[in-house]
Amino acid sequence: MSHKYKNLEPEQLEELFSTFLVDSWSYSKVNTFARHQCAFEMQYIFGLYSKMGPSAVAGKAYHLALQYFFAQLKEGEVIGLPAMEQAAFEHIATTPANRWKLGKTTPTMEEAVQEALNDANKLLRNFYVEKDVYMDDIAEILDVEVYFDEFLTVNGVDIPIPCHGQIDLVIRTKAGKVVIVDHKTKKSYTDEQEAAMIIGQQAITYVLGYEARTGTAVDEVWFMENKSSQNKDKSPQIKAIVSVMDENARRLYESLLYEPLRAMIAAVRNPEHVYLINTSDKLVDMAEVYDFWSRTMICEVEDFNVDEGKKELVAKRLKKIRDAGATMVTPEIIKKFRANAAKFIQYDLSSTNMTPQEKIEHVLRTFGIQSRVAHTFEGYSSNTFLLEVGAGTKVGSIHKFRLDLANGLDVETVRIMQEMTVYQGKSYLSVEYAKKRDKDLIYDPSEIKGWSLPLGKDNYGNTIYWDLNSHNTTNVLVCGAVGSGKSAFIRVVIESAKIAGVSDIIILDPKYEFRHLSGPGIDVINEISGIEAAMKGIVEEMERRVKNGISRKTLIVFDEFADAFANARSGNDLKQYENVMEMTSRGFKTKTVHSGTDKSLEENMRILLQKGRSSGFRVIAGTQRASAKIITGDAKVNFPVQVCFRVPKEADSRVVLDEAGAEALCGMGDGLIKSPDLRDTTRFQSYFIK
Repeated sequence: MSHKYKNLEPEQLEELFSTFLVDSWSYSKVNTFARHQCAFEMQYIFGLYSKMGPSAVAGKAYHLALQYFFAQLKEGEVIGLPAMEQAAFEHIATTPANRWKLGKTTPTMEEAVQEALNDANKLLRNFYVEKDVYMDDIAEILDVEVYFDEFLTVNGVDIPIPCHGQIDLVIRTKAGKVVIVDHKTKKSYTDEQEAAMIIGQQAITYVLGYEARTGTAVDEVWFMENKSSQNKDKSPQIKAIVSVMDENARRLYESLLYEPLRAMIAAVRNPEHVYLINTSDKLVDMAEVYDFWSRTMICEVEDFNVDEGKKELVAKRLKKIRDAGATMVTPEIIKKFRANAAKFIQYDLSSTNMTPQEKIEHVLRTFGIQSRVAHTFEGYSSNTFLLEVGAGTKVGSIHKFRLDLANGLDVETVRIMQEMTVYQGKSYLSVEYAKKRDKDLIYDPSEIKGWSLPLGKDNYGNTIYWDLNSHNTTNVLVCGAVGSGKSAFIRVVIESAKIAGVSDIIILDPKYEFRHLSGPGIDVINEISGIEAAMKGIVEEMERRVKNGISRKTLIVFDEFADAFANARSGNDLKQYENVMEMTSRGFKTKTVHSGTDKSLEENMRILLQKGRSSGFRVIAGTQRASAKIITGDAKVNFPVQVCFRVPKEADSRVVLDEAGAEALCGMGDGLIKSPDLRDTTRFQSYFIK
C-alpha cells in the first residue's frame, strides 16, 4: 500500500514540512525525546549538541575504521590492523577542539586525545582478534554504511516526515538470511532481559528504512557490542545480540516504537509545546541543559545553530517562550542562573560569562603561563588577539596548547602565528579564531592602486594587494574547496585587472564558471582542446616577446588547472605524424612517419610560469584539488604568491602553504595568503562582488 506522503509534489512537501520544527525523524531522535524532551529540543531543534568525551570520540573512530574494513572486504581485500588504526587515529586527530568534553581524569586536550587513542586501539584489537564472529557467517556483503531517507509506515500509520538513518553493514549469511549489522562500543554489555525491548525499537527502524530504500526483506538485526575494558573471565570481548524479524516481533517492535514517535511528531508540530526537563537522565549533562534553557530566554534565533529553513518557525517559538516567562523571570535572574549552571560543567569555559580574552588568559594560566591579551581586532570571519607573554616563558611552548584554547573558546581550532607580530613598535604573540560572520567585505574598485590589485583585508584593516609590476609576485596559486570563496576571489582579480588597464586577459575555464565574462579584452576558452591550443599560442607569443624585447601586461587566468591537466592529451596522443612520399621498386608510395611531439598542456604551463614574467605575463591558477602530485614543490617555486581558502584536511593546507590552518577557515572568502610582500602567512577576508 502506497504511503500517502511519498508522492507529494515538491511544493506540497515544502508546505508540509513548514509546519514541523524538524524535517525528519530517526531512532536517535525518538529515543532522546522519550528519555529527555528538553535535551531533544536542544539538540535537534536548536542544533546544540553535547560535547563528546574521549570514549565517544573513540567509538566514532572505531565505526569509521570498521566501515573501511568492510568496504575493502566487499571489494575482495582484507586490510590489516595498522590500516584500520590509521583510519581511526586520523578521525581522532581531526575532531574539532570544540567537540571534546574535558573532565576530571582528562582536564586537557592532550590527555583527552590520548585516552581516545587508547580506547580506539583496544576496540580495534578486540575486533581484529575476534573478527571471525562476523566473518564466519558472511556469504556476501550487500551494503556498507548505507543511508536512507524514506517516508515510513509504522504500526499502520503513515508518518508525515521521512525517517533518516545510517546502517553500518548489511550482509547475506551462509544460511541465506539478510542481516543488518550495527557496530556498538560499550563500557558494559546490554542486559539480555532488557535488550529485546530496548534494542527492538532501533532494529525495526533500521529494517523499515532499509526495506523501503532497497526493497530487500530483512531477516535479522545483529548488534555487535565491543567492550574496551578486558573481561576478567577472559571471555570474548565482542558479544552479539540478535533480533529476529519475524511477523510477531515486527508487530511488537512497531507498537513499542510508535508511541514515543507519535508523541514526538505531535510536539514538533506544535510550536507551543513545552519540552520537559528530566533531572533523572544520566546520559545528558544537566548543566548543559540548564544553560540551554536559559539561553532560550535571552538569545535570538541567530545565536543558535538552527536550520535556515526553520529559523522563522523557531523564532516564533522563542518569542512565545520569552513572552510566557517575561513576567516571572527577568534577564538578571537568567544570567545569574546561567552562571550557577556553568559551575557544574567540568572544565568547559564556553558556558561561562568570561570574555574571549579572559578565557585565553585563564586557559594559559592553568598551564602555568602568565599572559595578557593586550589588543583585540575584529575581522570579517575571524578575530585576532595579541598576547603579551610573561618574562621567561618560551613562546614556542604556547603552541602545544592550541587545542585547549580552542576548546575553551568553543571553536574548532585556533591559529597561533609562528612568528611574533609587531604592533605599535612592540612584539606580541598573535592568536586567531574563526567567528560567525555578520557582515560582507564589499568589493570597492577605488582600492586599486596603479598595477596593484586589491585582494581583500586582514584583521587589522590593511588591504592585501597583488602587485602586477613586481617581479617578486608574478604568479598566484589559489586553492579552495567548493563554497570556500575561490571563484569569487578570481572574479575580483579579473575585474580589478580590467579596471587597472590590463587589456589582454585570457581565461582558461574548463568548468565553465567564467564564460559570462567574455567580452572586449577578455577571451574565455572552455573546451580542453581549445585550452591546449590557447596555451601553446600563449607560449609562442611569450617567446616572440622575449626575442624582440617586448613587454606588456597579459593576465592568464587558469581555473581548475589540475582537472585540465588530467583531461589533456598525454603520452602517444602528443605525437605528430605526417605523410611522406617514398620511392619503391614499384613507384612512389605514401608513408606515415613520426615527425615530432607536441608539448603537453602541463609542460607549456610550466614554461610560461618560468619565463613569462619578463615579457609581462601574469598567471593566476586555481584548483579545488590540493594534491601533492599536482602542486609539487617544483610547481610552487613558480607561484611566489599562494592563497588557500578552506580545504577539507590539514594535509591539504600543508600542500599549498607548507603549514596547517586552511582546514579551519570559515569558507566564503576567509583565506590565508603567503607572499614575498608579507612578513608571515596572513589571514584575510576576500571581497564579495555583486
